[in-house]
Amino acid sequence: MTVTGIDMTASLKANERLHRLIPGGAHTYAKGDDQYPEDMAPVIARGEGATVWDVDGNRYLEYGSGLRSVSLGHAHPRVTEAVRRELGRGANFVRPSIIEAEAAERFLDTVSTADMVKFAKNGSDVTTAAVRLARAATGRPLVAICGDQPFFSTDDWFIGTTAMDGGIPRSISDLTVTFRYGDLAETEALLENYSGRIACLILEAATLREPPPGYLAGLRALTKRHGIVLVFDEMITGFRWSEAGAQGLYGVAPDLSTFGKALGNGFAVSALAGCRELMEQGGLRAGGERVFLLSTTHGAETHSLAAAMAVQATYVEEGITARLHALGERLAAGVREVAAAEGVGEHVVVRGRASNLVFATLDERGVPSQEYRTMFLRQLLGGGIIGPSFVVSSALTEEDVDRTVEVVAGACAVYRQALDAGDPLPWMGGRSVRPVFRRYV
Repeated sequence: MTVTGIDMTASLKANERLHRLIPGGAHTYAKGDDQYPEDMAPVIARGEGATVWDVDGNRYLEYGSGLRSVSLGHAHPRVTEAVRRELGRGANFVRPSIIEAEAAERFLDTVSTADMVKFAKNGSDVTTAAVRLARAATGRPLVAICGDQPFFSTDDWFIGTTAMDGGIPRSISDLTVTFRYGDLAETEALLENYSGRIACLILEAATLREPPPGYLAGLRALTKRHGIVLVFDEMITGFRWSEAGAQGLYGVAPDLSTFGKALGNGFAVSALAGCRELMEQGGLRAGGERVFLLSTTHGAETHSLAAAMAVQATYVEEGITARLHALGERLAAGVREVAAAEGVGEHVVVRGRASNLVFATLDERGVPSQEYRTMFLRQLLGGGIIGPSFVVSSALTEEDVDRTVEVVAGACAVYRQALDAGDPLPWMGGRSVRPVFRRYV
C-alpha cells in the first residue's frame, strides 16, 4: 500500500548526489533523509512564505521551517529588504561596523534582563561560550545540563553525553552532569553532592511543558545560594514564547542566556546575552585575567545583523508571537478533533506550547513508535505537508491550517487501519525513520 500521486525522481537523484559529497547527505543531522520515509525525502528548490517546492516541482506546506528558525516564513519582505540594503554596503570589515552597535542596542531593548550581548553565527557557538565563561568566573570544572532536553551544542561538553559520543574522551564527558526538568529537590541534591564543583546550570526554561509553579524562581535561588551561573538556552523559546524569550514571559532573569534560530529568520545569527559583571570578563575593560569569550570572523556580518533587527521589529510591531500562538491553537484543536473522530486520539498526540507544537505517534500499547511515525509522515507528504513537527510560522494562513487538518484526518484514517491490522509495515513504504542520536547507522 503506497502513497500515490507524488513523483520524487529528482529528489532521489539529488539525495544520492548529496550523500556522495556531504557526510550524512545534509549539514544538519535533523535534516537527514533518515528522518523521512524511504524514498520520500524532498530536496528543496525554493521557499516562499509557508510554502516550499522540491526539485521535482512538488509543492508543500512546511512546518518546523528551517528547524524552527524561519518563524516569519521564507523570503519575508521586511527581512530580505534589510539584508539587501546592507549587502550593498559591504558585509565584513577589518573593524566593527556601526550596525553592530545598532543591533546590540535593539537586542538589549528587547531582552531587557541582559546588560550586554555578543553575536555569533550558530547556537553551539554561544552555548559553549556561556559554559566557558561560567567556568572562568567560578573556577569550577563541572557543567550541569537538563538531561531530559534534547540538544544544547555540537561541542564535546554536550555531545559526550549522547549516544553519538565517538571521538570524545571520557575525561571530557565526565565533566558534564545532568538533572531532571521540574524536580527542584533532585537538583538541590545534585548541587550538594557536587558542592563547589559545578560552574553552571544550563536548560531550556520551557519546552514541551510549562515550568511547574515556582520552579524557575527556585532554580534562580538555588544557583545564587551555591554560587552557580544560571544559563537559559532560548534557542527555541526566544521569540516563540515572547519577544524577550521565556525569561521575559516568566519573569526570571538568568545570569546568561543564548538566542538563535528565529533571531535571523533563517540568516545565520546567534547571541550570548547576560549581566555586565560576567560578560565584561570577555572584554577589554574589566582588568584581571582575560577570558576568550567569542571571536568569530563572521559573527557580525552586517546582513545577518540587519536581518535580526528586522525580525525583532516585525515581532514587536506586528504581534507575531500572538499570531504564532493563535495558529498553533487552531492546528492543535483541529488535529485533536480529527484524531479523535478516526479513533486514534490516544495514538496521534499533539504536545507542547501552541507556538511550538510537536506530535507523538504511539503504537497499540501507547508506546512511541518510529514505525507509526514513518507511516504518518508518509501520508502527510503525500498530501502536500512536510511536517517533522507541527511548529507553525506566521506565514501560514487559517486556510493553510485547515487544509493541514484535512490531510491529517486522512492520515489518521490510515493510522486506524494499521492499528486494527496490528502492523504499520504495509503503509510504511520501506524502512522506518530513525532517531537522530543513535550509536550505529
